[in-house]
Amino acid sequence: QLQLVESGGGLVQPGGSLRLSCKVSGSAVLYYAIGWFRQAPGKEREGVSCISSGGDGRTDYIESVQGRFTISRDNAKNTVYLQMNSLKPEDTGVYYCAADYTPSCRVVAVGYDYWGQGIQVTVSS
Repeated sequence: QLQLVESGGGLVQPGGSLRLSCKVSGSAVLYYAIGWFRQAPGKEREGVSCISSGGDGRTDYIESVQGRFTISRDNAKNTVYLQMNSLKPEDTGVYYCAADYTPSCRVVAVGYDYWGQGIQVTVSS
């Protein structure tokens, strides 16, 4: 059974940075497409970024985080990261990572079989 655990969230001022980690156990992260999602209070869960499985490692982002967020994968640590820079109040929410045993990732919260428990990110002055 694949397990995912997020870490690195917290409170940050607008313009600041955070790096989220998604530690995967139970199998090699290399075999899975990994996505990052977020859910703000009163809103639906939305996709933020994803990275495809295997050596391809193709990445994708929603438009609102392009140029500010970077997703990456460390196969040796079995971990996927989301580096978030120039954070804005609208980036506030609970962030989740999810895994799907498929080559190509997608930035929609559909079809991912394994989910982490989520971690709070608050951007506020």
